[in-house]
Amino acid sequence: MTSATAPQTEESAPLPVTALVLAGRRGPRDSWAHAAGRSHKACLAVAGVPMIVRVLNSLRAVRLVQNIVVSSDEASVLPVGAEAGDITLHASLSSPAASVLDYFETHGAQGPVLVTTADHALLTPVMVEYFCTAAQQVEADVVIGVVSASLFRTRYPESRRTFFPLAGESWGGTNLFLLRTPQAARAVRFWVRAGRFRKRPWRLVGMFGWGNLLRFLLRRLDRPTALVQASRVLRAGVGLVEMPFAEAAIDVDTPHDLATVEQILAKRGRQDSFEHMRPNHKRT
Repeated sequence: MTSATAPQTEESAPLPVTALVLAGRRGPRDSWAHAAGRSHKACLAVAGVPMIVRVLNSLRAVRLVQNIVVSSDEASVLPVGAEAGDITLHASLSSPAASVLDYFETHGAQGPVLVTTADHALLTPVMVEYFCTAAQQVEADVVIGVVSASLFRTRYPESRRTFFPLAGESWGGTNLFLLRTPQAARAVRFWVRAGRFRKRPWRLVGMFGWGNLLRFLLRRLDRPTALVQASRVLRAGVGLVEMPFAEAAIDVDTPHDLATVEQILAKRGRQDSFEHMRPNHKRT
């Protein structure tokens, strides 16, 4: 199940969420940021505005976002005056996954937590509200926003993104995750362990099973089966929301990404206009 199609009622109305924005560093020094005179990539300017400011402004504009927390190793990543306003700083740990787990284990019982990243410079209020509303209709502990390869390649055929092939379609991430229940911590713990296996990928293969890997490689593993298997391994229900915004799959990892994002922003006509980003088809 990717998202609910039932109309919203008073009983099923989505709950307010806390947004956790990951803005730490991988390692003691980010060479790209340092070359630009910044300590963190999150502070790099995109069309004249720091990436993290763009993300925070989009989150602030969404009625479902009740609290905003920035996870970083330094308070300097926060916009001037943010510490005294509506943003809280969480001390990040050694990896994004460890930072999410540390925050969620302490605050997850207070309600759903939306996790995104400070380099999601094209994030808009419409994207955030769409994802949060749809994700809370999915019967799962953790819900992941995805974009289909066919949609993305139609809009941005020259942009390189990683897509995971399943039967009938390939899917890419959007750096949007909703941790809906306390059981979502099990999935985050797996994410922490997976980071330790980067140099030993066969350990991950062993967790999911060789049969599933073979079906995946042959593109015979369909999406429902993949979700069932992922939920079994993670010991937490996993769901997806298919996002109708190709731009949701673009973050800023490289100078080429930065150029792409600035081109997209230029085409919007004016810096803070999000009207053209409305869904171009119905939720499925």
